[in-house]
Order: sequence, then C-alpha cells, then structure tokens
Amino acid sequence: MSLGQPLPVLMYHHISPKPGLVTCSPDNFRAHMQWLVENGWKTLSTDAFTQILATGEVPKKSVLVTFDDGYLDNWVYAHPVLKEFGQRATLFLITGWMGEGDVRPHAGQPGVPDVPTHGQAMAAAAEGKLDAAFLRWSEVEAMRDAGTFDFHSHTHTHTRWDRKIADQAERDQALADDLAASRAALAARLGADSPHLCWPQGYYDAAYQRVAQATGFTHLYTTEHGVVRRDTDPARIPRLVIKDKPAPWFGGRMGLYGRPLLSALYLGLKSGKKGH
Repeated sequence: MSLGQPLPVLMYHHISPKPGLVTCSPDNFRAHMQWLVENGWKTLSTDAFTQILATGEVPKKSVLVTFDDGYLDNWVYAHPVLKEFGQRATLFLITGWMGEGDVRPHAGQPGVPDVPTHGQAMAAAAEGKLDAAFLRWSEVEAMRDAGTFDFHSHTHTHTRWDRKIADQAERDQALADDLAASRAALAARLGADSPHLCWPQGYYDAAYQRVAQATGFTHLYTTEHGVVRRDTDPARIPRLVIKDKPAPWFGGRMGLYGRPLLSALYLGLKSGKKGH
C-alpha cells in the first residue's frame, strides 16, 4: 500500500431530525459541512474524483461526500445545507424507487414534509409506498441543476441477487438486467448514463464485479472501511461511515483521514481490532 496523500470518501444515508439507523441530524450535518469549508477542504464532483483516480495525483484536503439510496430527507435537509456552503455531494440512487410529481418543500420553506425514519422508509419500500420515503425525479433534477448533487447508480431494484437466485448464469443475467435498467433510467432522466455504481448493502463478489464492468460500470463503491490513495483500485473504492456526532468529532476524524501516515496507522489499527 502506498502512503501517498489520502482522499476520504464519506458515506451518509439519512439527514433527518428523527434519530435512527444510518441517520445524521441536520445540525450535525451542517456542522460537518461548515467544518470542511472553514478548514479549507474541497468537496469534489464525481467527475473530479474520477480524474484524481485516473492520474493518481491526490490534492490535499480533497473529499468525496456520498449518499446511498435516495431518501426524501436528502432533498429536504441535506440539499439546503450543501447549497448554503457551496458544497457538492454524490448520491447513488435506487432508480426504480424514484417517483413522479412536483418538487416538495425543503428546510427553510413552508410546508416541509414529514420524513420517515430508516425503519419506516424500509417498511414503506416493502409495501410499495415509495413516494413517502424517497425522492421524486423532479427533486433529483432540481438538485442537479443547483449543483448540490451528482447522481449515479445504486442499482434499479436494490436486490441482492445472490440471495434470490442459486444458478450462477441466471443470477448474472438478473444482475445485468438490473444494472442496465439503472443506467437507462439515469440516461433518460438526467441525460447521461453512469459509470459509477454503489453496491446494495455493500455486497459484491468476483461475478458481481465482472457483470458490472461488462454493463459499463468502471467505478465500484463499497462499504469497506478505508481511504482512497493513488494505488486504489477503482473497482473497490472504500468509504468511511460518518456518525451522527458534532463538529469536534468530525474534525478529529478528518484530521486523521487526511494525513498519509496517521490515516494508515489509524485505519490499520481499526482493521486489526476487527480481525480479533
């Protein structure tokens, strides 16, 4: 492993005033983004991140902020914060779960919609009541136009095909169809298909990688804990779970993740502890 300049890829899901699994409060998220601005960090577009991986030249204090799934609260609470601070994030959408309809109000506007907890969102998805929990394409387009988010694939159906289909060839085909549908939806709605894919639940294997790359995905995002360095494989991009904690905690972690030796020591220590 190279000890070159590290680039943290941060992972969020929900930004909501309702505490719960994989949820950060709007106040803490705002504190995180404000800390980045005040300490000279640059939030990257997905294209800029791709270029850094291609060249291996990692600028200091660069960070990629990512969100998974496409929850309504990303529009209601995350978008206004990103806009306030001129920051940018990458959102991996479950394209088959996005709805139609008018743009709903977001924080700072009258009539802000109630947003579900993570558990309620998953229950709504299971019941097919997606609009109450997930984004509409109109909101996706509004965020794209505002420059707060780039949008890429988290598959079309969020299905773990390894749990659904035993036959390898049939499983590969189901995954290929799912990924192709996702790319087609992004191309139809946003004008470009995406080479960036985030795995549902972080699961992948060699067959998943092969199918994804054959479908046109070149950059595959995991839930593996680590920072990006100049020798990082684009087919295994690690990310860092960001907790619902205030600015001092966030700043402390970024201070570790942004330094070559400290990040290697800290992440190596964390990995060692998990191995016991």
